[in-house]
Amino acid sequence: MAEGLPRLAVVGIHGYGASHLRAATERQDRIDLVGVCDTKPDDSGRLDPSVPVFTDVAELLDRTRPEIVTIATPIHTHLPFAEAALRSGADVLLEKPPVATMQQFDQLLEVAAETGRVVQIGFQSLGSAAFPALDTMIDSGRLGELVGISGVGVWLRTFSYWKRSAWAGRRTIDGVPVMDGVITNPLAHATSAALRLARAQRADELAEVEVDLFRANAIESDDTSVVRVVTNDGTRVTLGLTLCAEQSQEAPYVEVVGTEQAARFFYTQDRVELRAATDLTGAPAETLTYERTSLLDNLLAHRATGEPLLCPLLDTGGFMRVVDAVAAGEPRPLDPSVTELVEADGEQRMMIPGIDAWVRRAAYEHATFTALGAPFTR
Repeated sequence: MAEGLPRLAVVGIHGYGASHLRAATERQDRIDLVGVCDTKPDDSGRLDPSVPVFTDVAELLDRTRPEIVTIATPIHTHLPFAEAALRSGADVLLEKPPVATMQQFDQLLEVAAETGRVVQIGFQSLGSAAFPALDTMIDSGRLGELVGISGVGVWLRTFSYWKRSAWAGRRTIDGVPVMDGVITNPLAHATSAALRLARAQRADELAEVEVDLFRANAIESDDTSVVRVVTNDGTRVTLGLTLCAEQSQEAPYVEVVGTEQAARFFYTQDRVELRAATDLTGAPAETLTYERTSLLDNLLAHRATGEPLLCPLLDTGGFMRVVDAVAAGEPRPLDPSVTELVEADGEQRMMIPGIDAWVRRAAYEHATFTALGAPFTR
């Protein structure tokens, strides 16, 4: 045990949880890793044999008494695990999406207020220094008048992705909300980043929320969708998202479009490309790269000095409004005639011909696939 260092426990050490375990082991001079919890044993070779391993969260909390808990577990476990950690006296770094419903979101806010603890949500791109730089570009008029914010996510997922766990591609399990899907999970960062750029992160800052949901795969949730939001100040935010891309996936981005220039932010790479607003498909006139602050480091700084959290739970209310809209509608299954089965490298996946162009058109025309008359919607 390290005297004087904050006691940290990691819940979920596989999948994205492996990054939390790595972050903990890399910060042994700043935190005391007092335990980990997972239903599967550690196979990373990173965990020191002296660190206790648990399979039950309640036992982990009771026996190790952590001051900070990171949680990267299936979506439908986020609320009970986060609530238990808060009630045990810990601050929480909780992976996105925070929870599966707006009701759960309100409940978690209440528990955080009741316990006096904080919850940081793992939208890690919000640690990018690109955001304040883009704020300055917008406020200074460098981009001209704001036209809107568009987001493009063109990814592909094979059948094995949907079979990797019991909750993948599910909206509910035994009546418990899960709400996995392209909007709420793999490309959730696009919506989060776009709302941050629109400065409409909280639930009461969105005037309109609309989603257009489709699925080409044999799953419950959406794999190809549009998110269309209008903020209270009239800013239009629209994202076209798919996991059924025609070609190999590219880096997703959100783009602030002004009357003079457009700033395209590749949020997984902390890179911004500036273009003339009249030539969004051309080569960038300027490319800028930025540093990123770890959300764990930010949480540690918040505890030590009161530094503001980069992604507090309250600031994901706007994202949860989008999740609520997804929950309110059912994804429409696509007719097999408008999809193709693609086989490559021993894997199979569904592809929607023409989808790459439709995703971009929806994002920049601020319209849903249905409103645009995309052929797969008929």
